[in-house]
Amino acid sequence: MVIPITVLDCDLLLYGRGHRTLDRFKLDDVTDDYLMSVYGFPRQFIYYLVELLGASLSRPTQRSRAISPETQILAALGFYTSGSFQTRMGDAIGISQASMSRCVANVTEALVERASQFIHFPADEASMQALKDEFYGLAGMPGVIGVVDCIHVAIKAPNAEDLSYVNRKGLHSLNCLMVCDIRGALMTVETNWPGSLQDYAVLQQSSLSSQFEAGMHKDSWLLGDSSFFLRTWLMTPLHIPETPAEYRYNMAHSATHSVIEKTFRTLCARFRCLDGSKGALQYSPEKSSHIILACCVLHNISLEHGMDVWSSPMTGPMEQPPEEEYEHMESLDLEADRIRQELMLTHFS
Repeated sequence: MVIPITVLDCDLLLYGRGHRTLDRFKLDDVTDDYLMSVYGFPRQFIYYLVELLGASLSRPTQRSRAISPETQILAALGFYTSGSFQTRMGDAIGISQASMSRCVANVTEALVERASQFIHFPADEASMQALKDEFYGLAGMPGVIGVVDCIHVAIKAPNAEDLSYVNRKGLHSLNCLMVCDIRGALMTVETNWPGSLQDYAVLQQSSLSSQFEAGMHKDSWLLGDSSFFLRTWLMTPLHIPETPAEYRYNMAHSATHSVIEKTFRTLCARFRCLDGSKGALQYSPEKSSHIILACCVLHNISLEHGMDVWSSPMTGPMEQPPEEEYEHMESLDLEADRIRQELMLTHFS
């Protein structure tokens, strides 16, 4: 007896000939509550992503039937927000787990291509001044245009011999450098640094550091914690404050720096593929870096669309390697130390 076997080519489903697409899942067939609970975003936001990414996700080939951009985006959002390629997720939108993986890759690259459109510092002086005013209104810290920190995201081991991605907790990770504004919008994201690099080394080698060292943002500075070196453009806390002014400076610094800590918790709460709760990202460092960046792009787009980024349940991110103190090195930059002393004298005395 001959039993016919049908072999489904995932590429046939994904790309397809002409404009015929597999549309087993229709947004109009489900409730808003369902979309939020399963995919993490409301209907109008998903429609916006279809409009934004549709051209990149519709690539006709000589094959038969393609998965629609809408379905590809839902597959990717399902992965980003759940952290796994669960069978039920693929079943819900009518595609296989392998096809889901290809959808995630396509949507990720489409978002990465548009990263500079959504992640950047303000381009005009009025907007930069507005940043300073907003940060000053938070805790009285003047001249601040952003808060910088690093976050580790767990990835699978690239290979047994490569230890460059092993952080101080013994886990493989990417150490991601980010800068945010007071709303939690990301203005710089660098996701490609191996986990063995300490925060100060990541910043030292980053394009962000090159921009500030070249004087791109004069008369302004970032705030960073004690894992970074004091710089003329980067204000860090005092390790052992002694005077009332120093205590007030540290308190204002801590209150302002908490914005990025909250942003990291929100990112990991909304995009569970980043928080390690479902295990490490099972991709190469390069692909993992792109997935992290894609989530950051979505984070900023959601802010632009008026979504409350603080409304997600606040769960902690992957356990971060402990900070090391570098305060004994701060005095090496005498000009930076002078600026900080003047800042404390002028605004916190």
